[in-house]
Amino acid sequence: MSQTGPNMSQQKSDASVGTSDMKLEVIVIPVSDVDRSKEFYGKLGWRLDADHGSGNDYRILQFTPPGSGCSIIFGKNVTPAAPGSAQGLYLIVSDIESARGELLRRGIEISEVFHGAGDVHAGPDEPFLFGRQRVNGRDPEHGSYRSFASFHDPDGNGWLFQEVTTRVPGRIDPAVTNFASTSDLAGALRRAAAAHGEHEKRIGGADANWPDWYAEYMVAEQGGAKLPT
Repeated sequence: MSQTGPNMSQQKSDASVGTSDMKLEVIVIPVSDVDRSKEFYGKLGWRLDADHGSGNDYRILQFTPPGSGCSIIFGKNVTPAAPGSAQGLYLIVSDIESARGELLRRGIEISEVFHGAGDVHAGPDEPFLFGRQRVNGRDPEHGSYRSFASFHDPDGNGWLFQEVTTRVPGRIDPAVTNFASTSDLAGALRRAAAAHGEHEKRIGGADANWPDWYAEYMVAEQGGAKLPT
């Protein structure tokens, strides 16, 4: 049977075409009171990028969280979605206790840190990535992706902090290591320092090559590779 029909030719053509970059840069948040929402997201410490209007029928605002490549937009006549209907909006942080503490200092109500209940996913709690059962406290094994805290804007749009310290392999370019903020870099240095302390205990003395060890650890951690010992 011939394998050179139109469908096969189309598959070959598609495979030979490169994939275009598609960067998620904006999420639209439905709100009922634009000025109230502007005050709330400004109170979070997010950067105000735009506040434009046209008469009484149209207004658009854009905010960007610190270190984020994606922004939010809200306003008047920018989305038909019901105010408060945006749920499960995740903000990735490297130190969830620090991030939660910052919101509390800013006067923002936020849940206690919680984690999932293992293989139990059904329950009465507000849903998150691991189901509807929340267990108080950080993940006992301090697993990356496993610890959360949640908060809402005045309309009830739902946000969650998710602590990520080590990426799953393949999620980022292993040839590129970068940190979105000084706090992210500081957190990575603290984790490297703690791990290096254990390394020096194992070798029974001071490690003169600690800068190389730190660098290897931080690159491996961010890329999801095997950590040095």
